[in-house]
Amino acid sequence: MASPNPSLTGKRALVTGATSGIGLAIAQALAEAGARVMLGGFGDADQIAAAQAAAGGALHHGADMSKPAEIADMMAAAQDQLGGVDILVNNAGIQFVSPVEEFPPEKWDAILAINLSSAFHTTRLAVPGMKAAGWGRIINTASAHSLVASPFKAAYVAAKHGIAGFTKTIALELAEHGITANCISPGYVWTPLVERQIPDTMAARSLTREQVIEDVLLKAQPTKEFVTVEQVAALALFLCGDAASQITGANMTMDGGWTAA
Repeated sequence: MASPNPSLTGKRALVTGATSGIGLAIAQALAEAGARVMLGGFGDADQIAAAQAAAGGALHHGADMSKPAEIADMMAAAQDQLGGVDILVNNAGIQFVSPVEEFPPEKWDAILAINLSSAFHTTRLAVPGMKAAGWGRIINTASAHSLVASPFKAAYVAAKHGIAGFTKTIALELAEHGITANCISPGYVWTPLVERQIPDTMAARSLTREQVIEDVLLKAQPTKEFVTVEQVAALALFLCGDAASQITGANMTMDGGWTAA
């Protein structure tokens, strides 16, 4: 019987957006299960060192995920330093909140590049090795906003809907190669990304910080609780195991009931 808590000994994992928040929690979970891990992401030297230590002495690459050439360099580094990528977690993401008529075009372009296009660039380079091995796991961090929308988040919602469609497509392409591809779509998780968007939401909606948390963020989640990074990481770990080998092309919600409405 396949274990819900898989051993990943011998597997190599690359997690983007992994120096904090959801990505770091996933990297920690994979490392604790035995995988060798490379972290992608920004941060100062102390933050990166702490993240590497937390993820079992993980490697690190500081690729700018808006730049395909830097992504290619990161993938080459993973090949050279890990020997390949068996588990790819596309988690890098940014956010910007603004009415559409005031939305800066450069912010739109950056969000689409990092939240959507970067997953294409990593995936296209990881898949040949996964096919050769006859095994692979691709996990894309989407969002409840891959299924529903909120005002003032045009670029983010567009990108997350896009990543859900991309995931379904590659799942079909890779289904006969022992490779699964799935989305995890959390609701609001208390991470630096969520915390940073509070001031913009305060300005866009003329609300206080407390009103944004209670009446905007948690209003959408019937449980009235934030999802935790550890909960998201546990689901990602499960998707890497044999017990999840027939789960592919799925968009798995973890949103306190938000998208049930």
